[in-house]
Formats: sequence, structure tokens, C-alpha cells
Amino acid sequence: MTREEAGTGDARPILFFDSGIGGLSVVAPVRASLPSAPIVYAADSAGFPYGTRSEGEIAARVPALLGRLVERYRPRIVVIACNTASTIALAHVRAALDVPVVGTVPAIRPAAAISVTRVIGVLGTEATVRQPYVDDLAARFAADCTVLRHGSAALVEMAEATLAGEAPPPDRVGAELHGLLGQPGGDRIDVVVNACTHFPLLGDALAAVAPAGMRFVD
Repeated sequence: MTREEAGTGDARPILFFDSGIGGLSVVAPVRASLPSAPIVYAADSAGFPYGTRSEGEIAARVPALLGRLVERYRPRIVVIACNTASTIALAHVRAALDVPVVGTVPAIRPAAAISVTRVIGVLGTEATVRQPYVDDLAARFAADCTVLRHGSAALVEMAEATLAGEAPPPDRVGAELHGLLGQPGGDRIDVVVNACTHFPLLGDALAAVAPAGMRFVD
């Protein structure tokens, strides 16, 4: 589907799906690029947070929920705006639905492309960072890099709290980033992958506690 096809002449919505508000970080650039496209945003608040659930739960839950949402809204395309759901359930969803499905997966390839030190960090949920999908991305696109990972449920909760106007405490944000930078070799990380769609919502807070010159990609 081209940009022109997505933005004109089709009243069917683009359906975005996440466990919470993280997917709004994906909706925003789509809205800027396709301002006339109708959008439906669905958050699985009853299942939140996905990052602490088992692979089996997510692999069963996400296709079932999206099946009902597609039946109700008849979207032109589905965007799983969640790294955890995408790395676990993307293939299951594509097999179950007869509409195009776009996943959101950790941006290891662009991170490796810009890293100078050849040490990159992957900051995601606990479920995302342990996935074989991430192993495959690292092997394919960052084979000459050291890829360190850290899973943080606390950052997800802090991102959700921003919707209620709560500023993320710098000490707590710093402690979660230290979970990555404090690993052996972590002091050489020059690029961090925000491998959760919630984390760009904390972009300023993460940048404020990060070492000078560190870059974040998503």
C-alpha cells in the first residue's frame, strides 16, 4: 500500500493495537504523514502489561482480540503498535486475519548502522528482550556488534502515568537505564533501541539521565 493509497479514497480505518498508550508513539507520525486517514486505536487495558505475561498468553490473546476488532471495524490495515505482541504473536495474527498486518519490532538494524563503538543496547519489556525474534534480528543486522538487553516493567508504568500528567521521577528512570548501562561492557553503549512503543513517550526523561552523546532509536 502506497502513501497515496493509504491517505485517499478509502473510508476504512487504520487499526492500531497495543496493550496501553505506547502505540500512540506510532500513531503520531502516521497521523502527521496521513492527516486525512481515519484511525481506530485499541488498547488492551484488561491485559496490560504484556511485558510480564507469558508467551503462550500473548500468542493466544492477541489474535483473538484482533479478530474481534477486525470484524467490528473492518480496517484496511492493522498495525500492532507493540514490540512484545509483535515479536511473539505477529505470525499468528497474520495467519488468522485476511487484512494486511504491520508489526513493530526492535530497531536493531538502524541502531547497528549508526553505532560507532559497536555496542548497542536494547531497552524493552521483559518479554520482548528474551524473544528468539530479537536473537534473529541481532544475528542478521548486528553480527559485528555486542548487543546488551534490559527488560523494564517500571518504564512502561511510568509512561502510562504520563497520560495522567505524572512526570517520571529522574532517579527511577536513571535506575532503569542503569540496568542496561551497568552491565559488563555497558559503558561503551552509544545507541539504545527503545524496544517498547511506550518508551519514546519518555524520550526527554531518558535523554536527561543518559550519558552525553548517547542516541536513542525506535
